[in-house]
Amino acid sequence: MTVRVRRVYEPPEPEDGVRVLVDRLWPRGLSKEAARVEEWPKALTPSTELRRWYHAGEGSYEEFADRYEAELDTPEAAELLLHVRDLAAKGPVTLLTAAKAPEQSHAAVLIRLLDSPSR
Repeated sequence: MTVRVRRVYEPPEPEDGVRVLVDRLWPRGLSKEAARVEEWPKALTPSTELRRWYHAGEGSYEEFADRYEAELDTPEAAELLLHVRDLAAKGPVTLLTAAKAPEQSHAAVLIRLLDSPSR
């Protein structure tokens, strides 16, 4: 299973495979044609409240990750996580985010969960 994270502002590459936007909001200044997003599962993204809380600097990344995982316990999010895992079983998947530091974002949490067989 190959899943990676890239900034949505980076040009698409052939090895991206299925490009999945994992942000709740469409990235500023980017056309849909340039982004070449194939899937946009909004129910897999952090809630507006959690996103604002984290960006306001009110908590640590670890606390954010814990809260986000709790949000992903809904049936709809669990189904979408399984869908992305199924896509990755068939070929490469790239999770796209506008986050400036993807390794400290919700995309890193998704990668960890996708790699975990128990989820």
